[in-house]
Amino acid sequence: MRSLLRDNGAAFYRLELLSPVPPFHRRATHGPMLAEGQLVFYGPLPALYGIGEVKRVEGAFVAVDFRGTGQCGVHEDMLDRHYVVPLTEAERGLI
Repeated sequence: MRSLLRDNGAAFYRLELLSPVPPFHRRATHGPMLAEGQLVFYGPLPALYGIGEVKRVEGAFVAVDFRGTGQCGVHEDMLDRHYVVPLTEAERGLI
C-alpha cells in the first residue's frame, strides 16, 4: 500500500470521492469474492476507515488492514463482509 501523505503533506487518498455504500447493498453482497491483497473500503462511511487491504477471509468475516488511511486512524479490523466493498478500477483511478 502507498504512503498516507503525498510529498506536499496532503492526504493521499481522496476518500470524499467514494460514495457511501449501505450495508447489504448489492456491491457488498453480490460482488466478486474477496481475496487476500484486494483493496476494499468500509461501505457505509468510506472516509472513517479509509482504503484497506484484505489480509484474510474467515467465513462471513474479513480482516482488513486499513493502515490508518481514514479519519478514525483504524489500523486493522475484522468486519462482516456485507460492510466491505471492493474498489473498482474506476474508483482506483478516481482517488
